[in-house]
Amino acid sequence: MSGRAERKAAIAARHRLLPGGRVAGPMPWIIAIMMFVTVLAAAAGLGLGAAVQSMRADLAGRASVQVVEADAQTRAALAAQTLRILRAAPEVRTADPVPSAVLADQLRPWLGEEALNGDLPVPALIDVMLTPGDAGAKIDRLRQRLAALSPKLRVDPHAAFLTPLAGLLSALGLLALGAVLLMMLATAAVVVLAARGAHDSHRGTIDVLHLMGSTDVQIARLFQRRIGLDALMGGALGFSFGIFVILLIGLRLGATGSELLAAVTLPWQGWLILAALPVAGVLLATLTARWTVLRALGRTL
Repeated sequence: MSGRAERKAAIAARHRLLPGGRVAGPMPWIIAIMMFVTVLAAAAGLGLGAAVQSMRADLAGRASVQVVEADAQTRAALAAQTLRILRAAPEVRTADPVPSAVLADQLRPWLGEEALNGDLPVPALIDVMLTPGDAGAKIDRLRQRLAALSPKLRVDPHAAFLTPLAGLLSALGLLALGAVLLMMLATAAVVVLAARGAHDSHRGTIDVLHLMGSTDVQIARLFQRRIGLDALMGGALGFSFGIFVILLIGLRLGATGSELLAAVTLPWQGWLILAALPVAGVLLATLTARWTVLRALGRTL
């Protein structure tokens, strides 16, 4: 019974040392806001990184061959000959002509109905899927082979068109991850200010604890335990709202029907990283509080 009473007294003393409930003070709410922003920034960075990788993997081995010939009959004959050469080439896995109706649908928003009445010569298009390997070298060999057939054949790798977009998405992803680091530093700064304020406001209690034989490490544990609980509550709250917003945005992106926006998804490794953020936040707050209090106690003594 005496041991249980001592534990209850120790718990009561710890609660008296840092006043306020676990969600009553400002620090849990500040940490919740920071964790919310951190989760969103991390999800944006991870999602954009996954989209860039998926885009590069899908387009690395694809190319288009354009038959730029004004005469329709000559264009059709040249396209058929080009298709036979492509299907026989060892660098090509598949080669399929793009139907004229599909080309018309793609050009209609830009050229209108009158531009597709047959007077405008639209190049024939062949979609090419390359075999695995060095796509750049395979594209060069195809260009040499088709150049010998006709100078009116153009080979365009799909990856070349989206390289600027991939660079933009990569830059935005790095910016989002940089925001995560800044939010972690800001969280550490908030914990430092909270620990210093608690130390300064309870200096008399700390002196009494020193007189009773408590060490600096034991006193620091009181602060880090309470600040760790506040960080746990705030981190869990911010993480929950962040995951809710991410799921809501995912539903909105899926409803757009855009293949590019649908590629911005989180892999399972990304969800694990997001789940580790609250744990990392609690550890950061606990260690920062311990270091701050120990340093303050060392200067006092």
